[in-house]
Amino acid sequence: MNRQRTVLVTGASGFVGAALVERLASEEYFRVLALVRREGVLLPPLAVPVRASADYLDGELLFPEGVDVLVHCAARVHVMSDVSNDPLTEYRKVNVEGTLKLAEQAARAGIHRFIFISSIKVNGEGTRLGAPYTADDIAAPCDPYGVSKMEAEQQLRLLGERTGMEVVIIRPVLVYGPGVKANFRSMMDWLNKGVFLPLGAIRNQRSLVALDNLVDLIVTCVDHPSAPNQTFLVSDGDDMSTTDLLMRMGIALGKPARLIPVPVLLLQLAAAMIGRKAIGQRLCGSLQVDIGKTRRMLGWTPPSTVASALRKTAESFQRSLK
Repeated sequence: MNRQRTVLVTGASGFVGAALVERLASEEYFRVLALVRREGVLLPPLAVPVRASADYLDGELLFPEGVDVLVHCAARVHVMSDVSNDPLTEYRKVNVEGTLKLAEQAARAGIHRFIFISSIKVNGEGTRLGAPYTADDIAAPCDPYGVSKMEAEQQLRLLGERTGMEVVIIRPVLVYGPGVKANFRSMMDWLNKGVFLPLGAIRNQRSLVALDNLVDLIVTCVDHPSAPNQTFLVSDGDDMSTTDLLMRMGIALGKPARLIPVPVLLLQLAAAMIGRKAIGQRLCGSLQVDIGKTRRMLGWTPPSTVASALRKTAESFQRSLK
């Protein structure tokens, strides 16, 4: 980099955004601004908070001068059991309409690059074993969240063409790391408690991405000359079966996984009978991504191994129990 870059991060208190702000603030090449909607958000000492109203995605945002790059991590995130009567409309309000308004304001303010953290759900819900998604596959989202992310990507590309603002789209797979919640946290709870799990005979393949690896790719895209107007998939480059993940996570926790080899068809049938078909699919089905384009165009390699990332995640989880 020839000069310091000023980077504004939305969703700065979230799982990905907070880690990104911490990484940017640790490097002298960046001046990092963190968009926050409430007081008292803990930020690294060198990160500058930028206060926004609670509904900033619906209103006008006064950008500080000199912002070069905006990384948009804020979103209405995917949840397994959405209670909204019209989930797609709710996702669109934030993930499509809000994102586009923010990007339009960024373009008017002269911000030259907009990095959008999308989702692999734009590609779909699963792959055939050994047939991974690629960044240039035709989008095929299967749920309202994935549809909203796809529509946001489409609108951002059009905006970029119209205004000249560079748009970079990153689609992560399942992200894990220190502070992870939801199903990954539940998995660690089960393993830590020594629960017997009927998941010892699953031979699927799933791509995951460590938080540190995702953050490293985002940082790479801040200034890389080949990043503009491209879509990148990101993973650790080390796919695992559900069974293998549980075993490796157990090693990281120091609590060997207690796995019972129940046939996959029985697991899927049981999940469907109790109304958890989607969970059964995630446990037993494959979802792989090919990060070849990301490696080639950006010269990027995941810096953290799965073993080190799982260990870091386990250590954070164990500290949280004390």
